Amino acid sequence: MDPKGYVLVVEDDLDARGILELALCQAGYMVTLASNGAEALAAARRQRPDVILLDLAMPVMDGFAFRAAQLCDSELATVPVICVSGRHDASEVARAMQLSGCVSKPFLLDELISRVGELT
Repeated sequence: MDPKGYVLVVEDDLDARGILELALCQAGYMVTLASNGAEALAAARRQRPDVILLDLAMPVMDGFAFRAAQLCDSELATVPVICVSGRHDASEVARAMQLSGCVSKPFLLDELISRVGELT
């Protein structure tokens, strides 16, 4: 079976990262994991993802710095990004960052998989 698409999960919480990986793989996606924005940029440059799931609060390079770097990279600038955040203002922040969407933590896996499906 061919994968539905390639998703880069950028999340510093190990448990959340594992849940996202399992759910996306079961839904038929190829998944790469990164625990911060710097790892995510390196991974995205190795293999351009179809969608990026991005936490905002992370060590080393947070989601804001990742997004700024992504937009400066002509190869990655058009990759859709879905914010996955526990911030109370995450939806507003996602709009301000010109992201493709936002899923609040704690997230519903069906909603998250559906959002990814809309972009792949």
